[in-house]
Amino acid sequence: MNKTKPDFNIFTNRPKNSKRMKKYIYSLVLAAVTCGGSLFAQSVDQGKKLFYYERYKSAKEAFEKALASNPNDNKASYWLGQTLLELKDTAAAKALFQKALASNGNAPELLVGMGHLELLEGKKEEARQRFETAISLTKGKDIGVLNAIGHSIVEVKDGDAKFVIEKLTPLTTQKGFNSPETWIVIGDAYRKLGDGGNAITSYQRALQIDPNQAAAKHRISKIYMTQKNTEVFLPALEEAIRLDPNYAPGYFDLYYYYFSRDVNKAKDYFDKFLAVTDATPANDYERTSILFAGRRYDEAIKTAQEYISKLGDNADPRYYKLIAYSYDELKDSVNAKKYLDEYFVKQKPDAFMPKDYEFRAILLSKFPGNEQEAIANYDKAIALDTAQASRLELMTNAAAQAKKSGNRELEAEYLGRLYQVKKDPSNVDMYNWGFANYQAKNYQRADSIFTQYQAKYPNEIYGYLWTARSKQAMDTSMAQGIAVPDYEKLAQKAMELDPVKYKGQAVSAYFYLVQYHNDIKKDKAAAMKYLDKILEVDPANADAARIKEILNKPQKKTGSSSGGSGTKAAPAKK
Repeated sequence: MNKTKPDFNIFTNRPKNSKRMKKYIYSLVLAAVTCGGSLFAQSVDQGKKLFYYERYKSAKEAFEKALASNPNDNKASYWLGQTLLELKDTAAAKALFQKALASNGNAPELLVGMGHLELLEGKKEEARQRFETAISLTKGKDIGVLNAIGHSIVEVKDGDAKFVIEKLTPLTTQKGFNSPETWIVIGDAYRKLGDGGNAITSYQRALQIDPNQAAAKHRISKIYMTQKNTEVFLPALEEAIRLDPNYAPGYFDLYYYYFSRDVNKAKDYFDKFLAVTDATPANDYERTSILFAGRRYDEAIKTAQEYISKLGDNADPRYYKLIAYSYDELKDSVNAKKYLDEYFVKQKPDAFMPKDYEFRAILLSKFPGNEQEAIANYDKAIALDTAQASRLELMTNAAAQAKKSGNRELEAEYLGRLYQVKKDPSNVDMYNWGFANYQAKNYQRADSIFTQYQAKYPNEIYGYLWTARSKQAMDTSMAQGIAVPDYEKLAQKAMELDPVKYKGQAVSAYFYLVQYHNDIKKDKAAAMKYLDKILEVDPANADAARIKEILNKPQKKTGSSSGGSGTKAAPAKK
């Protein structure tokens, strides 16, 4: 016997046999679709938020979930691709975009994603065409697409930041504009161009739209961080995490800042970072590096070696660098160099930092015969560093290393580069540059630099002193007399500027002129004149009195008619 189905809906307890029932079923389907779309959108938005917090592992899971629900959602594909790029899985990102474009070749977001990849591959024209097509398809009105293009360009080393500013700035003047992300991308473009002022203004405008935009405040701190302006960048970092306590990058930078300054503060910020970020192998490395910061070098070495043994080829190459630094602190240069060499073998070329090359230069310099390679590593560090303040520090350190190795010519070269790139070089910078050239026996160059020094700092003695000495070094026999005008000027300036403070320089200059006129020109009267000047400045000068007495004695006949005194004056003091 067939059982009769109940004639009412078990969910609504209403009859099923009416038009209203059909409408109801339709509304349920529509609601389900709408609800599913909402959940999907929520999943993408959630992924974007996780991406913003740099929680890429969680973001990847969110976007994959969204795509599992709707494989044709282009926004989910775009953001998953961006997340894969952040996770350094370029191959997976490329496969994703290629597959998605095969199904929808005119999706703007996918075109932007593929354009980003092409930029990374150095295919600038292909990437630009993708971007222009995406802009054309959206009639230049889709802020999300334009933001994505801007992000792609500023993220890539050779990206055209001016193009970003040109395309995105007009959006900000449109009626109803309220995208803080746009201002952040514009700020990133200005920062890429080295225009810190306009970058900060852009980030501040993002904050005007969204006062809780921690990323904008974080980027402001980054600009002042590169300038080593602690009084500004530290409060900005602290403000970023106050605006959004879940903003992991802010905690990480505070941890990184205190890493070499206050290990307890560093650990505190790292723990706060761990509370709002994903668990990753990189975090294990940072935990180990805190041992180094706490000067627990043996423990840092042991822990790093355990991770290397456990993970094998998948171990973070930085463990080798950490071990190298630890051995260096333990004064074991042999093992330090051994592990740093391993680090340079295992690390990806684009992952090296300027300080890596500097540390390598320092280690190499401890082993005789590696001086040139050490300097070459300093050059790599300087070339890689884009921050002005740290580049200047590297050049200063490179010059010191060159001096220590006895390469005064290279020291002079670095100090010259340092002087040229400094925004406001000081008198000390110019002096060091000139003196290094003098020490390197580049006397003409030294003379040129100190002549400029005279013009720029006319009330300082050093320009006059070292032009005279440079000319003297170029004419050691005095035969050409090229240093004479400079020594006359040195004596004059010494007396004008401060005859007490610069008495020694005046006396030295006069002695040179005594020697020149007596020994080279055979002009006893001129020599006596300069001896008198010495005794005016320094009445107790025994050398001047002795030489004057000798010159005043009647000249012995030697059969020579040279007209000279026949007595050599005391050599000019250096």
